[in-house]
Amino acid sequence: MSRIGRMPITVPPGVTIAVKDSEVSVKGPKGELKRLISPDMNLTLEDGKLMVARPSEEKTMRAMHGLTRTLLANMVEGVTNGFERNLEVVGVGFRVEKDGPGIVLRVGFTHSVSVKPRPGIAFEVDAKNVGIKVTGIDKEIVGQTAAEIRRIRPPDSYKGKGIRFSGETIKLKAGKAGKAVGGGKAK
Repeated sequence: MSRIGRMPITVPPGVTIAVKDSEVSVKGPKGELKRLISPDMNLTLEDGKLMVARPSEEKTMRAMHGLTRTLLANMVEGVTNGFERNLEVVGVGFRVEKDGPGIVLRVGFTHSVSVKPRPGIAFEVDAKNVGIKVTGIDKEIVGQTAAEIRRIRPPDSYKGKGIRFSGETIKLKAGKAGKAVGGGKAK
């Protein structure tokens, strides 16, 4: 059995799960999520716990078992607490501003870059205008949106300037070391 797949998903009070054919709908205090899962997976809900079972020991079924359980657990977590990803804007003169529901990035280009949120996504900007918080109930969309914002200006490998995930470490390269030695052309 899959170690992840056989773990039960605890369904908190206020969260309802409905399964119709191969579509699972999870409704909670923060909203509702729907997802199509493999019709081969068997779902059982009893005593506030959701269990996922696989029909056979085939390799594809074993792979789908853990994946299905993790996707359903993320849906329950999302409608209960939500998800967030934090980004930092690092660089002299780099900043981010809130513009209605979206944000405007000033990150060293000749123009500012505006980012509009997808449905179900919200942006927050900290007081120093260098931090972005991407929040939502779907973990997949929150992570994808944060990655797309980071892609606008990824961190530079020499100075570290750019947009990075909070807590991300950037290995900086050494730069030009040969310039200081010698100073001129050899004769």
